[in-house]
Amino acid sequence: MQETIKTYTEVNKNNELNFRIQRIEDIYTERNGEADEPHRHDYFTVILIKEASGKHIIDFKEYDLQPNQVYFVSPGQIHQVIEERKSFGYVILFSPEFLAKNQIPCHFIDDLNLFNDHGNSPPLNLNDKEADQLLAFCAEMKKIQDSDLKYMEQAISSYIKLFLIHCNNVCTLKNDNPQNQEAINSILKNFKMLVNGKYMVWHQTTDYASELNVTPDYLNRVIKSLTGKTAKEFIQARIIIEARRLLYFSEMSAKEIGYKLGFSEPANFSAFFKKNTGFSPMQISKRV
Repeated sequence: MQETIKTYTEVNKNNELNFRIQRIEDIYTERNGEADEPHRHDYFTVILIKEASGKHIIDFKEYDLQPNQVYFVSPGQIHQVIEERKSFGYVILFSPEFLAKNQIPCHFIDDLNLFNDHGNSPPLNLNDKEADQLLAFCAEMKKIQDSDLKYMEQAISSYIKLFLIHCNNVCTLKNDNPQNQEAINSILKNFKMLVNGKYMVWHQTTDYASELNVTPDYLNRVIKSLTGKTAKEFIQARIIIEARRLLYFSEMSAKEIGYKLGFSEPANFSAFFKKNTGFSPMQISKRV
């Protein structure tokens, strides 16, 4: 029988503060070096790596753990960290409620384009100077969290904004084509919101292009320039991720999953899944 994926819902069990920062090395010690099972959170997770060796699996994609990296994991993404030895750095957890309570609007997170809801979630690679700055922010957040400072939440929320803005600035500096960045970022943000809301119904690029008042060709070019995937590939990736999650972590049949994801015939879903993964839905289900 397939087991439901473990979901963590509490950011901080010790108090009602919907924020927590921990040293990675402390987590390693607490777990005696054992990797957690694949799981998801109801909150945002940021992992800043100072030193590490191993792998980080996010939505079935493997990334090598290396020094000077930042990982951004959105609520709902399935991930697992497997360390070859003790790592060093910080894990930052915060909920949407924490952001709202401290006057950080949701569009602030969306506009940064650091968190992906599915598919590729590669780390942001840093140079030593960039990493040292982020480590300093984390050290201050940890110090404030462990204090009895009167305005603790406000101070921490300010450091979160500084941390994320700094990461966004690093991304911008590494961007080879910054022209019209604000406009195309807006298209990407709106496209991602549409895909997350409509991927079970709309499978064609034309549906999204029409809603966004752009041509399918232009939408493909914009999404490709920012994500490395065409709009069509992005839509398909969202469908595949959800299909794999359901095949691995639910008791639904392939037929039921196909209907849930908007396929009128089970054969169409099976063909689509095999074309995009190299496996049939039944093969994936049996591997659990």
